[in-house]
Amino acid sequence: MTIAALSFYLFSIALLAGGLMTVVARNPVHSVLWLILSFLSAAGLFVLLGAEFVAMLLIIVYVGAVAVLFLFVVMMLDVDFAELKAEMARHLPLAILIGVVLIMEFVAAYANWTTAETAEAARQAITPEGVENTAALGMIVYDQYFLIFQLAGLILLVAMIGAIVLTVRHRPDVKRQNVLQQMWRDPKAAMELKDVKPGQGL
Repeated sequence: MTIAALSFYLFSIALLAGGLMTVVARNPVHSVLWLILSFLSAAGLFVLLGAEFVAMLLIIVYVGAVAVLFLFVVMMLDVDFAELKAEMARHLPLAILIGVVLIMEFVAAYANWTTAETAEAARQAITPEGVENTAALGMIVYDQYFLIFQLAGLILLVAMIGAIVLTVRHRPDVKRQNVLQQMWRDPKAAMELKDVKPGQGL
């Protein structure tokens, strides 16, 4: 067995174990730590595939930002996990039914799986001579699929704005900045000059 094959099996086992423990772990902090292990294992698999840029992106973005954010949220929020577990136990039969249906669909899809003759050649990365993996990916994203890439970013921006609009709540006891009121204010009415005499107070 070669080093590459051994690394593939090690990363694959770690990825599957991390994903499973993320779901079944009782402590939410432990779940986030298992999730970080899954991300690191997936990054290792990307390195074996020759996609170093995607692997580093996975580590920097997901491990360095998203997973750490999850960890801070879980540790800092005062969440009643006993109540959450009670809610989960109430919906457990429906969840098991949905899980069984999904497993049956996966089994049916795998049983009818056929590999095309040109699939192996299509999976090979076509990289020009003298061009690194990162540069080739940039050429594809910002040249061949530039419009699709920009539309995907626009869709994410609209989704983010929609989520903010749907979740914002204006409470009367919270002071908010009114830009138009600040711009339209009269400077003469905004302040008052007092002539303070020596030895006297206001």
